[in-house]
Amino acid sequence: MVVEYDGSVYNGWQLQAGSEVVTVQSELEHALSVIADAPVRVACAGRTDTGVHATHQVIHFDTPAARPLRSWLLGTNVNLPSSVVVRGVHRVEHDFHARFSATARRYRYLILNSEVRSALLHQRVSWVRYPLEVEAMHEAAQSLLGEQDFSAFRAASCQSSTPWRCVDFVQVKTHGALVVLEIQANAFLHHMVRNITGALIAVGRGKLPVSGIASLLATKDRTLAPDTAPSEGLYLVGVSYPETLGLPAYAPGPSWLHDF
Repeated sequence: MVVEYDGSVYNGWQLQAGSEVVTVQSELEHALSVIADAPVRVACAGRTDTGVHATHQVIHFDTPAARPLRSWLLGTNVNLPSSVVVRGVHRVEHDFHARFSATARRYRYLILNSEVRSALLHQRVSWVRYPLEVEAMHEAAQSLLGEQDFSAFRAASCQSSTPWRCVDFVQVKTHGALVVLEIQANAFLHHMVRNITGALIAVGRGKLPVSGIASLLATKDRTLAPDTAPSEGLYLVGVSYPETLGLPAYAPGPSWLHDF
């Protein structure tokens, strides 16, 4: 399933066992269990933190329940709150895994660069009131490309066995008053995108030179990097899989987020 959700109303993606805290996973598992008439557990392509949104999260689940794809789609959505929606459904082989079969993830971070905050975009974008030098941010971001040790942009709570990741695309551009960071990698460390964004904002404000991102990477020291950017500006917007799996390329939908 391809899932879209507003992360501002959830305590992140992951189900918290023994807790009444509401998460995206708990909502989806409840809705799917109603349709399957049995407990359903799901796995996702990338766990998102509290406040982080998604337009293209991918999940998978195993079930003996036989339902038409349309029934899975419509029935699940009927049982979901308005802040979560399933946008596409596809049958996969038993060895498919939403996380481990993925070859890349793409995130987008939105910054409202305006003297005045927005009421309508509250919890949908991050807000920076000081002018940002976007060209400098984009230039600095190119130091992130390739396979590198991203310890300088890794949260202390990160549980990954290795800090090495491969970034194959990164861009910073403007769209009206919005500054848009888009980044794709084979995988991401905990808070990696938000930590990178915080450093790039420092570059945009002139507090860190363009060469500062490369310098931070070389230190491998998170304590030397600028503050983590807020969660509300971050969106998971794509997950890639090998073409041999035959998965459909779901369109991004009518959301204004994809008009950049």
